[in-house]
Amino acid sequence: MASLHPSSIAAHEDGEDHVKQVSQQQKELDAGALFVLKSKGSWVHSGYHLTTSIVAPPLLSLPFAFTFLGWAAGILCLVIGGLVTFYSYNLLSLVLEHHAQLGRRHLRFRDMANDILGPRWGRYYVGPIQFMVCYGAVIACTLLGGQCMKAIYLLSEPNGSMKLYEFVIIFGFLMLILAQIPSFHSLRHINLISLILCLAYSACATAGSINIGNSSKGPKKDYSLKGDTESRIFGIFNAIAIIATTYGNGIIPEIQATIAPPVKGKMFKGLCVCYTVLIMTFFTVAISGYWAFGNESEGLLLSNFVDEGKSLVPKWFILMTNIFTILQLSAVGVVYLQPTNEVLERTFADPNSKEFSARNVIPRIVSRSLSVVIATTIAAMLPFFGDINSVIGAFGFMPLDFILPVVFYNLTFKPSKRSPIFWLNITIAVVFSTLGVIAAFAAVRQITLDAKTYRLFANV
Repeated sequence: MASLHPSSIAAHEDGEDHVKQVSQQQKELDAGALFVLKSKGSWVHSGYHLTTSIVAPPLLSLPFAFTFLGWAAGILCLVIGGLVTFYSYNLLSLVLEHHAQLGRRHLRFRDMANDILGPRWGRYYVGPIQFMVCYGAVIACTLLGGQCMKAIYLLSEPNGSMKLYEFVIIFGFLMLILAQIPSFHSLRHINLISLILCLAYSACATAGSINIGNSSKGPKKDYSLKGDTESRIFGIFNAIAIIATTYGNGIIPEIQATIAPPVKGKMFKGLCVCYTVLIMTFFTVAISGYWAFGNESEGLLLSNFVDEGKSLVPKWFILMTNIFTILQLSAVGVVYLQPTNEVLERTFADPNSKEFSARNVIPRIVSRSLSVVIATTIAAMLPFFGDINSVIGAFGFMPLDFILPVVFYNLTFKPSKRSPIFWLNITIAVVFSTLGVIAAFAAVRQITLDAKTYRLFANV
């Protein structure tokens, strides 16, 4: 009879202990964590999720942000935003890995806040802010999807009678179907397609901009900053809010929760995938769009491809680019719906029943459908939601993505006050806290200036 080496026996016992620990943790999970945040994915899947949540159609507004900053400041802000968020997201991942190794794996942002800052921070600050940011992103995606659909409609029917809210409702039906996908991990294939789509419409936007910029069809290139001194100052902070929101994520812990244990080092690889795609898209779109249209760049770059009803590039090209954008918007919307789905599942589902039992399926369909209907209704009613979303971005994405990661790292690892990393983290927290407050003020100011043009269900 073969005998086992003592080290093999020890390894076997360690393996059994790990299985027992995982099994015990599974029993302790609530329905939201158990059914929505399944830990079955690889680092490649996390790369898909990260890319979908960050490299999204709001990147088409980067040339517009440059109109407030100019060439040098615009590129500098884009570079700083990329460096700081990549650094912050890695710090957040390291904190999550550290707690997982201690046997307290955090699956949600509010779980981290509960453990590191205290229960009140998680319940009354981080949890509500994350929900507001993510649900706001769902509304914004639904509105933008409706606007892209309307742009396609006007290409074929310039004098058509259909209103914006009708297209928002059509896009809402697509979201209603996708919202029923059971878990975050189940989106991995959709998010791979989403990654390809973001590369596709970014390439189209870049190619279209270069084509128009090299022709006589586009506006005369003017890179001067518009407005008086006050408008320029507030414009700078509006642009910073736009860039921060474009880099924003807000769901790093939830994405890391989808990775099968052990998680060490996997999130870094996923971030490398994401930021490779990000560099290929953000910088090409921002630079080519601003080069082609200068200070005439619109809030959505694709709007510049049509001038007074006349297409500056072939209609089929605009149609194709908008279709790519619409399809990716649906993926982005359903990714940002996951924190809402997790809350709904935790509230209405029974973790002791099977995931696809009638006891859990019926509340799941009803609650998720209702959340999408509410988001679609808000998007249809408030077509000026972009202004409101700027405030949400300043109050939400700034703390979640720029400030809390460095605070969590310093409180968890307690680096020496003489170390560069301690003071780098403090500097990031102070600078971006200040920028967040000023950007929020600038966004509120913009709402007051635009308020006279606001109409419910407006056809803009």
